[in-house]
Amino acid sequence: MATMDVPAARPENEIEIPPEVKQNVVVTSVNALFNWARSNALWPFPLGTACCAIEFMAVGASRFDISRFGAEVVRFSPRQADVMLVAGTVTTKMAPVVRRIYDQMAEPKYVIAMGACTICGGPFQGSYSTVPGIDNFVPVDIHIPGCPPRPDALLYGLMRLQEKVKQQRIIGTPGQRD
Repeated sequence: MATMDVPAARPENEIEIPPEVKQNVVVTSVNALFNWARSNALWPFPLGTACCAIEFMAVGASRFDISRFGAEVVRFSPRQADVMLVAGTVTTKMAPVVRRIYDQMAEPKYVIAMGACTICGGPFQGSYSTVPGIDNFVPVDIHIPGCPPRPDALLYGLMRLQEKVKQQRIIGTPGQRD
């Protein structure tokens, strides 16, 4: 007696997808798509007050090439930027202005503190005119230590910020935060 090979029954809701479609279709979530787009299009607002700003300028050169990370569009208007890059000494007279600029940025906004002067006051620590750290009045997402930090350290900090942006949740239940 000969047996017949009977194809296995497929569930009713399963559709046969042609191989050319399988090669050209990507399935992802809306959060992952938006976060990927936002993380690869960061627009920094440079707030350079000292030698660290020179290192930030060097990042735009061909040796380091910040455009690989989608952050070459430097905006000098806080309303068009989403990353405030503070590089250099912040004095007590400048602190309210820095806070006002931060408040003018649209959400979501991020802050990168670059250099020892920005993070803790640097060699001017303890001075009456120097802020002992920018995170006393602005929430900082990424700290880049050094005096001055190298351009590749800034690129590393930018990559850490991209990872942070990719982990955020945009669409979900109202009031839910990660």
